[in-house]
Amino acid sequence: MSRKINVGIVGLGRMGKAYAQNLAWKMKDVVLIAACSLSEEERKYASESLLITSVYNDYDLMLETPGLEAVFVVSSTDMHADQIMKALEKGLHVFSEKPLAISMEACTRVQKVADRYPHLKTAVGFVRRYDKSYMYAKQKIDEGLIGQPFLVKSQTIDKDTVTDFQITYVNKSGGIFHDYNVHDIDLTRWLLSSEFKEVHAMGGAYKHKRFAELGDADNVMTSCQLENGSMAVIIASRTAMHGHDTYTEVVGTLGSLRIGRPAGKNRVEIYDRHGARKECLDSFMERFEDAFLTMSNDFIDCIIYDRTPQCTIADATKATEAAIAFTRSFKESRSIKVKEL
Repeated sequence: MSRKINVGIVGLGRMGKAYAQNLAWKMKDVVLIAACSLSEEERKYASESLLITSVYNDYDLMLETPGLEAVFVVSSTDMHADQIMKALEKGLHVFSEKPLAISMEACTRVQKVADRYPHLKTAVGFVRRYDKSYMYAKQKIDEGLIGQPFLVKSQTIDKDTVTDFQITYVNKSGGIFHDYNVHDIDLTRWLLSSEFKEVHAMGGAYKHKRFAELGDADNVMTSCQLENGSMAVIIASRTAMHGHDTYTEVVGTLGSLRIGRPAGKNRVEIYDRHGARKECLDSFMERFEDAFLTMSNDFIDCIIYDRTPQCTIADATKATEAAIAFTRSFKESRSIKVKEL
C-alpha cells in the first residue's frame, strides 16, 4: 500500500525552489513538512508560498523535526557530503543533488556512512537518466539497435545570462567539470557501460576572463578513453547566446542515436523578418522539468516499495572521480589516467 513520506529540504535557491515546488504541490506521496535555508528571504518563501510550518536556518535543528523521514539536499555542492552523512546518522533517507562531492575523500566518507545504514535509501540526482528521450535511447542501445556502442559525444551548454552567479559559485561548485560535465560523465558511463580510463581536457576563459583568475574556464572540451576501449568527447560552455543546449550522440557499429537535436523550445518553426528559425529553451530547468519530477517521485517510490535507487553513492563517486581527472588534466595541460588519482 502506498503511503505519504514526510520530507524536509535544505537549500531553496534556484534549484531548491524547483524541487520544493514539486515536493509541495506535485507529488502525491509526499508531505513537505520542513525546510532549511540560511537566507531569510528563502525562509519567508518556504513559509508563505509553500506553507511549510517548520522552517529553520540551522540544518541540525531541521533534522530533529518530529516525524521527518527523508531529506532532499539541494544546497551548494560543498555542503552535500556533510549534510548527507548527518541525515543518514539521524536515520533518514537522503536524496542529494549532484555532484556527491568534489573530492574522493569526501565521497569515501559518505559511502562508509551509507554502508552502516543499508536500510536507508540514498540517491544522487543525475536527472538526465530520468528524461524520456535519454531513457528511450538507453533502451534502444540495450536492445542492440545500433550494435556495439563505441563513442559518446555529449555537451552541456548554458545561455550566457548568469555569469556573475557562476563566478561567485566556482569555489563552492568545484568548477565547470564538476558543475556541468558531471552530467555528461554519468551519461557516458551509463550509455557505454564502462568506466573512464584516461582523459585529456583543454579549454579556457575565452569570454569571461574572471574564470581564469579562479583557475576555471568558460569553455572546455575533454577527449576520453574508457576501460572497455570505447571513447567519448565531452564539451561544456557557459557562453552560449542562443539558449540552453544539452545534446548527446551515441555512435555504434550499426548506427547512431542523437538526443537533443535540434536544440529547440518546442517543435514550432518561426518564419518572419529574421528568416526561418526555432526558439531555444533558456535553462536546464526548462529542458528537464519533467525529468526532475520523475526523478523525485522515483526516489520516494524507492522508500515506499523498498527499491534500490538508480543513481547510487557508488555511481556518484565514479562521476566525481572522472570530474576530478578532467579538472586535473585541464589545470596540468596533460592526459590523466584515472587510476593514478
